[in-house]
Amino acid sequence: MRFTEPGSIGNVALKNRIVMAPMISNLSNPDGCTNENHISYLEERAKGGTGLIITEYTYIDSINARGSRNQAGVYNTDFIPKFRRLTERIHNHDTGIFMQLVHAGGKAFLDTNRQGPMAPSPVDYAGYTPREMTSDDIERVVADYVSAAKFVRNSNFDGIELHGAHGYLIQEFISPGLNHRTDKYGGSFEGRMRFPQEIIDAIRESVDLTMGIRLSLYEDEQGGYGPDYGLKAAEHLSGIDYVHFSAGRLAPPGSSSSFYGNKTHIADMLPRKAKITTMVVGSVTDAQDAEKVMKKSDFVSVGRGMLADPFFATKIIQDSPFLRPCIRCNQACRDLSFGEVRCTVNPDTGLETLHRYADAMHGDLTVVGAGVMGLEASILAAKRGMKVTLYDQRESIGGQLLEITDSYKKTEFQSLLKYYSEILRKLGLEVRLNEKYSGKGLYCLPGIIYPSLPQKDTILVDSTIYRHHDEALQMSGRHRIIMTSRSLSSLDRVRLESYRKLATKAGIEFTDDLSLKFDVRIIERHQYDIRSAMVAGRAKFMDYVRENSSEYL
Repeated sequence: MRFTEPGSIGNVALKNRIVMAPMISNLSNPDGCTNENHISYLEERAKGGTGLIITEYTYIDSINARGSRNQAGVYNTDFIPKFRRLTERIHNHDTGIFMQLVHAGGKAFLDTNRQGPMAPSPVDYAGYTPREMTSDDIERVVADYVSAAKFVRNSNFDGIELHGAHGYLIQEFISPGLNHRTDKYGGSFEGRMRFPQEIIDAIRESVDLTMGIRLSLYEDEQGGYGPDYGLKAAEHLSGIDYVHFSAGRLAPPGSSSSFYGNKTHIADMLPRKAKITTMVVGSVTDAQDAEKVMKKSDFVSVGRGMLADPFFATKIIQDSPFLRPCIRCNQACRDLSFGEVRCTVNPDTGLETLHRYADAMHGDLTVVGAGVMGLEASILAAKRGMKVTLYDQRESIGGQLLEITDSYKKTEFQSLLKYYSEILRKLGLEVRLNEKYSGKGLYCLPGIIYPSLPQKDTILVDSTIYRHHDEALQMSGRHRIIMTSRSLSSLDRVRLESYRKLATKAGIEFTDDLSLKFDVRIIERHQYDIRSAMVAGRAKFMDYVRENSSEYL
C-alpha cells in the first residue's frame, strides 16, 4: 500500500493517504471561533493536495477545557456558521476534514479558563497540582463531548478525532503514571480505559460520524508506559474507526523530534500494525519517510512538513525535487506560548491571507550574496518574471549555512541547500560563484554576523545565539567551556534537552552564576536566523522594486 492510493476511514472516502496532523496554530479568535486567517491557513494545505486535514485540538467547554491562547473552541453554537465556512472551503478542494476534540484536564490553561484545572488524580503537572475529578465532573465532561460532537456534525465536518495523547484529559485517565484512582475509573487497565470508552459510547449514541482517537503510543517520561501498552489501549477500545498514534505525555520530544533525534521515531517504536485502521505521525519530512511509515500504517500523518511546504502532499506524490523541506529545527513552529503558528523555512505560514507578490515584472536584476537572504530575493524576483544573475564570492550557495559545525544540524540543513539549488535551476537563474561583484544591484549581505567564540583555554559563554551553541560543541574537546543555563533559553524544550545532554557528555559545564566575567555575552530574544534572513531577502527585493518602479514595472 502506498500513500498515493485512495483510502477510507469509516464511511469517509479520501483521495490519498496523506493526513495533515493536528497542530496548535493559535490562529482562532480569542473566544474560540474560527476566522479568515485560520481558514486560509488550513485551506492552503487542502490546495496542496492532502487527503485529510485534522484540525488542531479544539476545546469542548468554556469552563476548564482550554489548553492555549486563541485555541479553537466548540462550546457556542453561534460559531457553527463560521465553522461551516471552514469545512466548505476545505471540501472545495476534494479534501476531508475531521475536528479534533480535547479537554486539557490537568494541562488546562490557567490564564483563560473560568475554573482551575482538574485531572483524574492530584499529581504534579510541571509545577501545578490540579484537583481530583469527582463523578459529577466526569459525567459533565462526557456530556460536553457529546455536545461538541453535535457541533462537529452541524458544522459539516467529516469526522471526529478524540485527543487521547500528550497528557491531556483522556490520556490522563489511560496513563498509569497520571491515574492513581481506586474507583471504577482506575486501579486496573480496564478501569483506566473506562473514561475514554464512555465518551466514545455516548457520542455513538448521539451522532453518526466517523470517529477515531489519537493516542500516545508510548510516554517519554522515565517510568512512562511503553509501546506495547499503547498498542493494547488502541485495540481495547470499541466503537472507533481508527487510531492515530503520536507519542509523549508531558516530557519532550513527543511527536516533534528535532534534528538531534531520529526521523519516523514513532513508527519505529510501533511493534506492529494495530488491528484497526491506523495513522502514524512523527518527523515525516519527505516521501521516503512516508513510505517507511506506511509499512506499519494505513495513513501517514504529517505535521511540520506541511508547515514548511503547504503543497507537501502533491509534491511527494509527484516525486517533485522542489519540496521546501522541514529542517526539524523546532524554532518558529514551537513558539506558541504567546505566538501564532510560524515556520522557520516558510515565512508565509500563518500569514496566508497576505498579498503573494503576484504582479508581473520585467528587466534584469543583479543580486549580490547567495546566502538565504539573497536566495529568497532572487527566487522572488525570478518568479515575478525578472532575469536574475546571482553573485557570491564563495564556492557554493548558502552563506552562513555553510559555516554550521553541529553535525546533526548540518545533515538536516543540507536538504534546504538542495532545495535552493533545484529551485535556482528550475527558474533558470544565472549563478556566478567564486566571483566578487561591486557594481549596481541588490546587495543581500547579512546585516548581522555574530562573533565566533575566542580561542582560549577556558571560555565562558552567556549567549542565546545558535552559532555559539554549535561552536561550543565543536571546541569542547580542546577547551574548557562554561556556559550559562540561560544560554539555552532560545531553544524549545525538545532541542534544549537534547543539546544539554550532548553538551554535558562533551564536557561543557553549565552554571547559573551570571556574575562571572564572560568572554561572550549576547542575550537576544530575536536573533538573526534563517527565517529572519528569508523575510529580509523578500523585503529587500520589494523595497528595491519600489525604489526603481519605473524601470521594472
